[in-house]
Amino acid sequence: MRRLLLSNDDGVHAPGLRALHDALLAHANIRVVAPDRDRSGASNSLTLSRPLSLMPLDNGFYSVDGTPADCVYLGVNGVWDEKPDLVISGINHGSNLGDDVLYSGTVAAAMEGRNLGMTAIAMSLCGERHFATAARVAATLIGAADQLSLPPRTLLNVNVPDVPWEEIKGVKVTRLGYRGPAEKPLPVQDPRGRTRYWIAPVAANADDGEDTDFAAIEAGYVSITPLQTDLTRHPARNDVQDWLDVFA
Repeated sequence: MRRLLLSNDDGVHAPGLRALHDALLAHANIRVVAPDRDRSGASNSLTLSRPLSLMPLDNGFYSVDGTPADCVYLGVNGVWDEKPDLVISGINHGSNLGDDVLYSGTVAAAMEGRNLGMTAIAMSLCGERHFATAARVAATLIGAADQLSLPPRTLLNVNVPDVPWEEIKGVKVTRLGYRGPAEKPLPVQDPRGRTRYWIAPVAANADDGEDTDFAAIEAGYVSITPLQTDLTRHPARNDVQDWLDVFA
């Protein structure tokens, strides 16, 4: 039977994680290793300044006082003899579209699995209501995972519209869109009169063409975007070389 490692960035007690676990329980042997608190926006950070605590919970899940990437690292390379066959991160409370993948702990958990040689999927619900829909999408994908063949160091970023299952229009394979420049931070005063700053809400979409993840979700489709970990902008290499040639 297939072995799955589940993690997330919303924390080990998040309802999305429980919904994912329950939907996949019939398909695989499942291990759950997730942060002990909400670590949204943690991206790919690892905890290197102190040891980590891996605590078993009454429900069989494991809690880690670290980041999503820490959790997957321990879940794959930690205290168990058998490695998982597949890493699934989610179900996130809210979308991970476009530029979100650079900050997302959900995507980072899947990416850590990919970096450790696992097939990996990041699951996000574009809202906070219909986790059953996203869980059913996950179960459908996992049911066909044996037929999935991806290039090395690839992971799947899956976003699901926040609607009942019967309102899902279908599935689209998409590319990442992107948003415009971030807004200014929002200043607030703490009780001692000192200025603090909230990170501003995301900016408006700058690229939400019909083949993007933004457009698929807006039209009611599940969006599946293959992601790679090579961030090299290959077409720009010649431009940089031309620039350096002036120093020769």
